[in-house]
Amino acid sequence: MHFCLDDSPRFQMIELDQVTSTNDFLRAYRPIKERWLTLVTAEFQTAGRGSGVNHWESERGKNLVFSLLTHPRHVASQDMFVLSEALALAIREALGTFILQPSSFTIKWPNDIYWNDQKVCGMLIENDLQGAHVERCVMGVGVNINQTEFRSDAPNPVSLAQIMGHEVERRFVLEHIMECFTRYYEWTEQGRAAELHTLYLGHLYRKGELHTFHDELGDFRGTIEDVEPTGHLIIADETGRNRRYAFKEVNYILTP
Repeated sequence: MHFCLDDSPRFQMIELDQVTSTNDFLRAYRPIKERWLTLVTAEFQTAGRGSGVNHWESERGKNLVFSLLTHPRHVASQDMFVLSEALALAIREALGTFILQPSSFTIKWPNDIYWNDQKVCGMLIENDLQGAHVERCVMGVGVNINQTEFRSDAPNPVSLAQIMGHEVERRFVLEHIMECFTRYYEWTEQGRAAELHTLYLGHLYRKGELHTFHDELGDFRGTIEDVEPTGHLIIADETGRNRRYAFKEVNYILTP
């Protein structure tokens, strides 16, 4: 199936030149008619956010900056990490179609996309819950496509153009991402969350390897053993004890 970025009864695309952030736009967006999937793109964000306090660095017109709005009421609140898994898997797979070694793209917990040890994509996922289910999900994505100079203090950025050695048509990449995401999102509707989770674990950055991490107690050596369906990361330290972390409770130590 080839995904076409045209309006349909189930899909809506909004293209913006400049916005504070595409996530901010969609969080305030209340259409007259609800769509299965709404996509908002921007050429430039004045306050694009990453998963932390830092803004996402993106040169105007060089990268993919977009957000998706879904209404995954079929997903229980305690299972909402499956939405993050679906999007991360989709972007990893889509980017992998452009290079000869797609396995060099991995998912750094919880949902960054890495090429070897460099970050090519970041995400910010914001869920609104209603009772025991997810009412709205806004997924913000920044993919480095054609930017070749990065001036922020981010330690390890890379773009698809740097990986491939030439510029890439951004819309073509976006169509690949949307094709993959719609397929994986449908898996969440079809009760195939366990399959998504198994795939996610199979593409997890540094899984099963001994590396240095940092938590509130300091640096330690450990091995990523698992990610629970709730999204918690399980690291076995060198004493054999399993340490369990929520998002932002542990950092990877990246060496040049």
